Amino acid sequence: MSLASVALSPVLEESRSFPELFSHKHGIPMSDSILIFLSVGGSIIPMQVMESDSIAFVKLRIQTFKGFFVKKLKLVFDGRELARSNSRVRDYGLADGNVLHLLLRLPDLQAIRVTTVCGKVFEFHVNRWRNVGYVKQQIAKKGKGVVDLNNQKLICDGEELEDQKLITDICKSNDAVIHLLVRKSAKVRAKPVEKEFEVSIEAVNSNEKEDDIEGKYQLGSLFLGCEARERTLLPRNVLLEPFVVNSNIELPLVAKKLINSTLDGLESGNNPILSLEGSGGAYFMQDSSGQNYVSVFKPIDEEPMAVNNPRGLPLSVDGEGLKKGTQVGEGALREVAAYILDCPWGAFRSFYNEERGFAGVPPTVMVKCLHKGFNHPEGYANDLKNIKIGSLQVFMKNIGSCEDMGPSAFPVDEVHKISVLDIRLANTDRHAGNILISKDHEDSHIRLIPIDHGYCLPENFEDCTFDWLYWPQAKQPYSPDTIDYIKSLNAEQDIQLLKFYGWDLPSECARVFRISTMLLKKGAERGLTPFAIGSIMCRRTLKEESMIEQIILEAQGAMLPGSSEDGFLESVAVIMDHRLDELIP
Repeated sequence: MSLASVALSPVLEESRSFPELFSHKHGIPMSDSILIFLSVGGSIIPMQVMESDSIAFVKLRIQTFKGFFVKKLKLVFDGRELARSNSRVRDYGLADGNVLHLLLRLPDLQAIRVTTVCGKVFEFHVNRWRNVGYVKQQIAKKGKGVVDLNNQKLICDGEELEDQKLITDICKSNDAVIHLLVRKSAKVRAKPVEKEFEVSIEAVNSNEKEDDIEGKYQLGSLFLGCEARERTLLPRNVLLEPFVVNSNIELPLVAKKLINSTLDGLESGNNPILSLEGSGGAYFMQDSSGQNYVSVFKPIDEEPMAVNNPRGLPLSVDGEGLKKGTQVGEGALREVAAYILDCPWGAFRSFYNEERGFAGVPPTVMVKCLHKGFNHPEGYANDLKNIKIGSLQVFMKNIGSCEDMGPSAFPVDEVHKISVLDIRLANTDRHAGNILISKDHEDSHIRLIPIDHGYCLPENFEDCTFDWLYWPQAKQPYSPDTIDYIKSLNAEQDIQLLKFYGWDLPSECARVFRISTMLLKKGAERGLTPFAIGSIMCRRTLKEESMIEQIILEAQGAMLPGSSEDGFLESVAVIMDHRLDELIP
């Protein structure tokens, strides 16, 4: 057997397991098709596709034969996400033998069934990221005083379940139900039942006190530019501190509360919980009780295609991120920048102002964090080298994302606020899944919360995409108040603001930011809708340049050698005025 045969033998075995993916539609000439390979969860699955197939059709075939819901999967090839559903396989350069990475977003809810010795049954769902301690509380609430689990243990398959153990670690199968049998002073009996677990509970009386784990030392500030003379073991196994470049900045109350509550959770033994969604490392951080999320931490070394990415994505060859015009390792900076630039209505953003921003980006701060719960492929020790730098964002309570609800229910002004933010920042990754829905209990008013801004402020407009572009609210004009807010925006002041906070925006990103702000202001002044302005920024297909890209190319062609950046922007403004005037009837 040849080396090639040996290398491909697992793939050939997979083809027998998934013949539907291996073959294409009946009646299609195989000469027009190509064989690609899906990489998912460590497995390689062959798949026959047509070069003319749309990305949407490829995702649909994966859904049909593998059961992965289209909205729950993401395809990545050659370091780039295949985000445009209407584009063709050939548009992304896929060829025979290429490997396509499949990223999944698993269901968050786990079914729990509790049976008492009296035969009473309680059924409910909990988030798979919750721990056993949280489940105990929910059982007690459901039992309304009948069931008291404060001093009892949960045993599953012969193993005692500690309060901090995650539900997702107990039940690996997505469609399984965890069965809990409540008994008083009963012997432990645990056995697997097909995909399910049957668990008994043993009551214990323990007067043991917890060990005092509070550290006796405090660490001083650490800086990225420091060189360690030797490997330094730290006296504490947990560290969380703000990473502030400008020493003149005083950390405000909202940031202090964010960091302190997150640190309390870590020091109480509540480990970071890796999100089941996304293409990078995003960790839910808990409070001291372990029952509530308080923040989300995204380390820069675990971003998509970064060195310690936990999703299995290949390392970026040229440093470019999943989206064109972005760089691996800069996502955290962009997350913080989006919050800083989301100025409150009628006010200039002072550092971490308590007031909600215009679009409602959650408070975000750069931090450095040390904990064993993050992804450390080379092993972990309480060492300076294992400190993670990244963005820490307030966790926002929500009832789901915009993927879970039809857009007709969203208030017009809420959609418009997000459109202003996305157009201004030239967001290359705005989809319904990263807009959370919050509902005020008093008046049931829906609020939309934009998150995930690691791909905003790019170097070019090539990958700008806005899901809200096709929502009905986008075709309604901006309100006078929103237009007044847009008029108050000043790109030059914003660039200086970011520099003050430690990020000197690269010249290419600064140019895009100036032009996108210019387009937003000029479009709003002419009464254009978010749809009209957004359509100028976004490509219709992968290969067809957007109008804003055409304007830039025309301006570049009109410039003389040695012209200044100001001269170039003036040329862009003139051409943009002409193009926008043509759009008005």
